Amino acid sequence: MSPDDSRGGRRDRFLYCLKVFLALRIGLMILGYLAVAVIPARDLVSVPGWADHAFTPGLHNLFTAFEKQDALWFLRIATGGYRLGDGSAAFFPLYPLLIRGVSFVIGGHPLAAALLVSNLSFLGALCALYSLTASEFSEDVARKTVLFICVFPTSFFFLAPYSESLFLLLSLTSFWGARKGKWWLAGVAGAGAALTRSIGILLVPALAVEAVHQWRKHKGGLAVKLAWAGVPALGTLVYLAWWQIRAENWKAPLEFQANWDRHPAFPLTTLVKATTAAWNNGAYWLLDWLVVVPVLAVAVYAVFKLRPTYSVYTWACIVAPLCLIWDTRPLMSMSRFVVVIFPVFWGVALLVEKRRISQDLVVAVGTAGLALMAVLFVNAYYVF
Repeated sequence: MSPDDSRGGRRDRFLYCLKVFLALRIGLMILGYLAVAVIPARDLVSVPGWADHAFTPGLHNLFTAFEKQDALWFLRIATGGYRLGDGSAAFFPLYPLLIRGVSFVIGGHPLAAALLVSNLSFLGALCALYSLTASEFSEDVARKTVLFICVFPTSFFFLAPYSESLFLLLSLTSFWGARKGKWWLAGVAGAGAALTRSIGILLVPALAVEAVHQWRKHKGGLAVKLAWAGVPALGTLVYLAWWQIRAENWKAPLEFQANWDRHPAFPLTTLVKATTAAWNNGAYWLLDWLVVVPVLAVAVYAVFKLRPTYSVYTWACIVAPLCLIWDTRPLMSMSRFVVVIFPVFWGVALLVEKRRISQDLVVAVGTAGLALMAVLFVNAYYVF
């Protein structure tokens, strides 16, 4: 056992993650409170069955400022369930189910329950990320990775009533299980991730690559490992089967993407259109581009530095959303989608470790972007 695997080492890791988490949590609370008070807001946008709250001054904004955009969908589903024909099928069920359960326990407060689930999931995800990173690289890279994911421009989604933090926790647990030879854990956690977000099914090819990689290293049991690698697909299949039973339409979660005017496209076509729109239109289009394109650049670098398992996962998670384009804004929501692709932050940490880029620069640029994106989000601008 290494010193860092001892009880004291685990405590130090947890305390580091807790400090970074609290800094982000407190910073966003203050930022949200001030942003609602001093920045002009857009008109409210509600969802069927769950109205957005009017902008009013007060300390409640420390907690309610981030109840915006898709958070309203999760809260509506958690309290009223799915409805036919309103687009709610596009939101996978595990996160709202947890909100419902926690809300029942605390006396019927869905927003408080959502914040508890998201925040505790993110703290757990940071600890899991630290542990996995330290085992793959080093303690120094682990500390950098935890810091960099927290200062990413859209990291506020982890602490808002969104499913990103739960998905990150489950996907990290799945990879940790596979790397430690606990394939049952990899499969079960992966199934949970697939019940949380549609891209959870992309764990299947990544875990299958890991199974083959371990087999080639003479660790045996390929059939068993591949079987567990396929278990995450059951999460997706269970959700589709539920819609088949309820509405005789297993494709409902896929078809309702049309509510957001997305349609299939070749990924390079999406990037070309996004680049043209960014430089022609500025505003949201440029903001999307400035967040997403650096992630793509780091992902290219990471391919040559990471285990094949993580390279496959990284690029699957990048290419999949690029294959569904909204012509009016080609990279809409991509800045949120990429925040859960944790190997990208390994790439940044490795670049910093090799002194290719400055850690101070990464933190400064990331924090500035985070402040800007969070202010736009809490004031109902089109950051989804």
